Amino acid sequence: MHDDILRQSSLHYRMNLKVLVLEPYYGGSHKSFLSGLGRLPFEFAYMTFPARKWKWRMRLAGPFYARKLAESGLRFDRILCSSYVDVAAFRGLAPSWVNDVPLLTYFHENQFEYPVQINDERDFHFALTNMTTALASDRISFNSTYNLESFLEGIDRTLRLSHDLQLDSAGSIIRSKSGILPPGIDFSSIDKTQRQEHKDMPVILWNHRWEHDKNPELFFESLFKIDRSGLDFRLVVLGESFRNSPQIFQEARKRLSRRILHFGYVRSRKEYAHWLTRSDLVVSTALHEFFGIAVIEAVRAGCRPLLPDRLSYPELFSQKYLYNEKDFIARLKEEILRKKRLSPIQSTKLTERFSWASLAPRYEAWIKGE
Repeated sequence: MHDDILRQSSLHYRMNLKVLVLEPYYGGSHKSFLSGLGRLPFEFAYMTFPARKWKWRMRLAGPFYARKLAESGLRFDRILCSSYVDVAAFRGLAPSWVNDVPLLTYFHENQFEYPVQINDERDFHFALTNMTTALASDRISFNSTYNLESFLEGIDRTLRLSHDLQLDSAGSIIRSKSGILPPGIDFSSIDKTQRQEHKDMPVILWNHRWEHDKNPELFFESLFKIDRSGLDFRLVVLGESFRNSPQIFQEARKRLSRRILHFGYVRSRKEYAHWLTRSDLVVSTALHEFFGIAVIEAVRAGCRPLLPDRLSYPELFSQKYLYNEKDFIARLKEEILRKKRLSPIQSTKLTERFSWASLAPRYEAWIKGE
């Protein structure tokens, strides 16, 4: 738990809205999202917990935050929640004034579409908590159309299992108050890092989480085949690893050792930006992706993207950067042989719409309700 359950933003704007942010999973994309919100002309206060034990967070954060808010005696003009908050429980247990305040929820992901581990049975409680959270919210934003549509399809699919407990209008109610707002990205550390051009062998980048849903097996098995074919390349592997990371990472570290320039998570944004600008080609083999911040950051640094033609990626990039899975190895070889990075003009054109500078007015309007 953070030192202060209720932290006030250091920015104060006279006569502007006071916004309470509830985030029980303060890490990764959720954390970077909140750091960007501080650019908006509002006075923010935060209730957060570190990013771990997500199931307990989703079950208990709503009642916990309701009690803490009552104890604080503070009032706010808006309340902004992540989808890890059970908003229906929070609103039911919070001080009565909360029912008169617009409550907004931002969905970085949804539990209807989030993949479960092999042999695990999906716990519909978490998905249905997402649904009641959306129903209890006044305004909702999803980070991609794919996220919204898979959420609504998941509701329809799951409610068909409920027999006589039908909520026929749930999806239409949620759609009526939902919109698409990509998460703003801070490109400053990337933009001020000098790009490194190479004319010899291309550098392939992996900068995703070390988890099965990112499908590292397809990525590395394909590189093993390309390595055996004699095609030359270098490899940079970034991304956060976990206690039970897929074994393929350790196998790849051994089998591709002579190709590797860097292998492992870096905590420094400066070092992260260095490796992005050192790379030529960013590849995703993800089985699930609700947005794709890691890819967009790499593209901003000049990497050409090679992405599956599904999930959120068709919303982000044109067809020339997408592949069908049966053609993946052939396309990967093509891109390695191309040996070409994006120019600064190209990379900016592809990514600037995701910058906080571009998105801030839309976020301001969403929070105000305009």
